[in-house]
Amino acid sequence: MRGWARCSPPACCCRVWPCAAAPRGSTADSPVGQQPYPPQPYGYGYPPPRRTNGLAIASMVLGIVWLYWIGSILALVFGYIARKQIRERGESGDGMAIAGIVLGWVGVGIIGLVAVIGIATSA
Repeated sequence: MRGWARCSPPACCCRVWPCAAAPRGSTADSPVGQQPYPPQPYGYGYPPPRRTNGLAIASMVLGIVWLYWIGSILALVFGYIARKQIRERGESGDGMAIAGIVLGWVGVGIIGLVAVIGIATSA
């Protein structure tokens, strides 16, 4: 503790400050006589990105494109299957699957509305 007791701390610090006169790496650098930490090894890097579910992508694309009525129905089917697979496999793409489901229901609603209007005007 010889290096710690002789130096005054900087004005902004309330901790005990190590003395510049004490050699680096000595036990005087550590507050309780412990050895300093060894250098840390390199990390493992970033984890690999999660795969995006293909049915989620297909669901969103079909919900956007629509392809008359078949695109909306396929967007619903693919979206619900994709959500199930995403939960089971831990993949990403849940937001795309939800977007495909919502757009699929919007498409089905528009098709239903057009059918009702068509029937009402022809009668």
